[in-house]
Amino acid sequence: MNIAENQHVIFEKGEKAPVDYFTGTAWVKLLVPNDPTLNCQIGNVVFEPGARNNWHTHPGGQILIVTEGVGYYQEKGKPMQEIRKGDVVTIPPDVEHWHGASPDSKFTHIAVNTNTQNGLVVWLERVTDEEYYSFR
Repeated sequence: MNIAENQHVIFEKGEKAPVDYFTGTAWVKLLVPNDPTLNCQIGNVVFEPGARNNWHTHPGGQILIVTEGVGYYQEKGKPMQEIRKGDVVTIPPDVEHWHGASPDSKFTHIAVNTNTQNGLVVWLERVTDEEYYSFR
């Protein structure tokens, strides 16, 4: 990473995201591991262009805070939304959804998993290319 890039980085990339739950390349850096006192987990997730996670739910809900780039967010049965730096997405418990980078942009968000005493995440099937590219 060169100095110019480093000046814009808030958090390091972290570990590569598991290929079982992500299409493309993404990294996850846990900022706050699951905390049983606060009942939350906070992570910084960096997606390369075109990368996205599988459909999934969070039994306790989730908040996404977009810090860089352009991405997509979609709830099952609803239209895909484009999300950008500064956007905040509030996801109620057990809502099936996915999120990731647009095809042409890196995308970074802070993921706040709330009410983790109810569980962290339930991973489901991959987002198909047909679903992903339906926004264009």
